[in-house]
Amino acid sequence: MENNKKIIFSGMQPSGTPTLGNYLGALKNWNIMQKDYRCLFSVVDLHALTVRREPKELRQASLSLMALYIALGLDPSENIIFYQSQVPQHTQLSWILNCYAYVGELNRMTQYKEKSAKHSENINSGLFTYPVLMASDILLYQTDCVPVGEDQRQHLEIARDIAIRFNNIYGETFKVPESYIGKAGARVMGLQDPEKKMSKSGDDAISILDDPKVIMNKVKRAVTDSDARVYYDPSNKPGISNMLNIYSAITGKSIEECSEEFAGAGYGDFKKAVGEVIINELEPVQKKYNELISNKDYLNSIAKEGAEKAQNLAFRTYNKVCKKIGLIQI
Repeated sequence: MENNKKIIFSGMQPSGTPTLGNYLGALKNWNIMQKDYRCLFSVVDLHALTVRREPKELRQASLSLMALYIALGLDPSENIIFYQSQVPQHTQLSWILNCYAYVGELNRMTQYKEKSAKHSENINSGLFTYPVLMASDILLYQTDCVPVGEDQRQHLEIARDIAIRFNNIYGETFKVPESYIGKAGARVMGLQDPEKKMSKSGDDAISILDDPKVIMNKVKRAVTDSDARVYYDPSNKPGISNMLNIYSAITGKSIEECSEEFAGAGYGDFKKAVGEVIINELEPVQKKYNELISNKDYLNSIAKEGAEKAQNLAFRTYNKVCKKIGLIQI
C-alpha cells in the first residue's frame, strides 16, 4: 500500500448474500476506490452478532463474503482485506470509546430505533452500542474517508463527534474522517415494491449469486404500470424508473439515452433487455466466486495476511490511545 495515498475503510456485514442494490450502490465503486486510495475492506462479522445467528451459517456467510470481495476485483496485494473479529483492537478500542460516547447521542440513532422495532425480542446492548464499534473500526486506522449510504450517515457523524471529543481532551490522537464522495452509486429499489430499497431479505431481491434464469424471472415479474411506455418518471412510474436506473448504472448510458433506446418498445422487450444486462454484468463475478469458494485454504491465507497487516496499523493507534488515557503498556 502506498503511504502517500489517503486511507479508506469500508466494510459489509455477512448477513446474507449482497444484492444487485449493494453491488450497484457500493461494491462496484470499491474497484474504483482501490486505484486511488489505501483501502481496508473488512468483513464486519462482529456487527452481525446483534442478531442471533447459527454459528455454522455465520461462518459460511463470512467466508462467502470474503470470496465475493475478491471475485468483485478487489486485489489482496493492493488492499487490506480481513475479518473484523481477527483484529482484537476493534473491540478493545470500542470499549474505550464507549466511555466517550453519550447515551443521549446513541439514543438518537435512527437505525437503533428501526432495528429495535424489527427485533423486539432481542434488543441487546450491542445493538445500542453498534455505532461505537463502527467508530472504532474507522478511527483505528486513521481513516481519511468512509463511503457511507444514507442509512449509515448518522454513524459516521457520531464517529466524528467521538474523535473530536477525544482530541479536545487529550490532544491530536484520531484523524477526523470525512464521508467519501465518489461516483454516485445507483439507488436500486425493490422490483415488487419500487418505493423501498432492494433488501437482502426481500423475495424480489436479485442476489449477486442468483442463477441467470432466476434473475430473468425476477425482472420479468417486476411491477410496472398500465401506461405501457418506457420513460423516466419516479413519481408516476416508479417500477419502470427503477429498471431504467439499473440499466443506466450497468451500461454507463445516461437515463435520457436509455429512455430513447426503449422509446416505442413494449414492457416485455424492455424487461428482457434489463435482465440480460444484469446477467452479463454478474456473470464474471459469479464465475470467479465459484472458483474461489471451493478454495478455502486460499481464502483463509488472504484473511490471515490481511489481519496481520490490519493489526500492525491498528496497534499504533490503540497504543497511542492507551498512553494518552493512562493505561499501562508493557
